[in-house]
Amino acid sequence: MSSSYKQPPHKLTMIPGPIEFSDEVLGAMATPSQAHTSPEFVATFQSVLKNLRKLFKSEDAEAQPYVLAGSGTLGWDVASANLVSPGDKVLVLSTGFFSDSFAECLKVYGADVDVVTAEVGDVVPLKTITDKLKSEKYSAITITHVDTSTSVVSDVKAISEIVKKESPETLIIVDGVCSIGVEDLEFDKWGVDFALTASQKAIGVPAGLSIFFASGRAVAKALARKESTFFASLKRWTPIMKAYESGNGAYFATPAVQTITALKVSLDQILAETLDQRFAKHEQVSSQFKSSVEKLGLKILPVNHEVAAHGLTAVYLPEGVAAPDLLGALSKKGFTVAGGIHKALVGKYFRVGHMGFSVYEGHVDKLTAALQESLTELGHK
Repeated sequence: MSSSYKQPPHKLTMIPGPIEFSDEVLGAMATPSQAHTSPEFVATFQSVLKNLRKLFKSEDAEAQPYVLAGSGTLGWDVASANLVSPGDKVLVLSTGFFSDSFAECLKVYGADVDVVTAEVGDVVPLKTITDKLKSEKYSAITITHVDTSTSVVSDVKAISEIVKKESPETLIIVDGVCSIGVEDLEFDKWGVDFALTASQKAIGVPAGLSIFFASGRAVAKALARKESTFFASLKRWTPIMKAYESGNGAYFATPAVQTITALKVSLDQILAETLDQRFAKHEQVSSQFKSSVEKLGLKILPVNHEVAAHGLTAVYLPEGVAAPDLLGALSKKGFTVAGGIHKALVGKYFRVGHMGFSVYEGHVDKLTAALQESLTELGHK
């Protein structure tokens, strides 16, 4: 469906999600009402599910993509309720606030959670992960690919290799809410079992969709166990997703028709270039922004560029500049950026999102100029 929608001039949202959206995506949100089992919507949803296989880099017919109405947080519930049983040992690698929140979700479902916490701004050392897997039998391990609170990116490939070597029966669960669509994730090649994300970050669609991908063995485990949830049950959603992907409508709960239509448009845009080209573009813009920030005399929160994410940057505030003042100054210049939320660093840093549409529209360069002007106005030299 073509759209002539043109969004009006507005303050640019440069937080780590929701991000800015393309005119075509926003226009798709105005799609007239369709029945969720209509031929038109079935074709749309079928395209979405097939393209998600490309986004997650999976050709495994036993693996399954899912799209549910909900936030990225729903993915935690889905993983906890379907892949972990009460009493199961789960190893959580924590690189910030969202890793810890995933651990809290797992505990709600009765998991015996073992949290290994990285130094602030760093990742959990690979040797530590190896030692934990040698010393204890874990049903699952969770990796927050990018923790939005610290802008730290974990090496999913290296961690997965360790898990496959030391504890191949352990399910590998990846929180990719702030990574899918901007950081590389080789679902099949790396042996990931469950990866979750959301629509409003690098995928570039208004908030409202919980998107996740499950391996064949994860699906088998979910289908074989007793249900402990209703709406988040993979027993109920798996046949629905299989039906839509095969071109047939099905019903368990009503899908978000307009938002899924917008997701189709966004996935078509994302896949118009190769994923490697997209990742390289994000890395280039990210590196340029980080370099510009450092030239202004500021320090990024990650301990080095190797563990720094490409979809956002967390930056320590310079001495004498308060977060409300800087965020307020940027707001007056037409930009919304985010404060810091790590419990150990509240009020000491801010975060800038640079993913998706803004990366291609030159928004990051404009924000960089506004940041320099704002810091000068606030007395930073």
